[in-house]
Amino acid sequence: MFLGEYEHTIDDKGRLAIPARFRDALSEGVVITRGFDRCLMGFPRGVWEELARQVSSLPIGSEETRQLQRMLFSGAADMSLDRQGRILIPQNLREFAELGDQAVIAGLNRHFEIWSPRRWQNVLSAMDANASLFAQKLAELRF
Repeated sequence: MFLGEYEHTIDDKGRLAIPARFRDALSEGVVITRGFDRCLMGFPRGVWEELARQVSSLPIGSEETRQLQRMLFSGAADMSLDRQGRILIPQNLREFAELGDQAVIAGLNRHFEIWSPRRWQNVLSAMDANASLFAQKLAELRF
């Protein structure tokens, strides 16, 4: 389970340290791909394979399916953590997410997201503005 929010430096080669709490779940590999709202999404190998099977089973005749497949698969990078627990984020993905020398890693249960700090602050502000909607969603779950 990926939980929490962490800010880490991206070095000159594009390497990003993954939080120590996340590393065991990524021991079999990690896939990084384009995310929604111009962030990156990171998936443990098993979760990625499950997602890939489900997305691949969607009807290819649907334009939305093709766009989703392009978004997820064409920019995906399959990698392993190095000995220091870092991943190398390809340049095209760093550009997509507008990452500079800092990144915020946000745990989202089964996967995590990588954000530019500026964009992450915008997300937090939007969450604050929509707090009552989230409270309604929790009420729908009878929580």
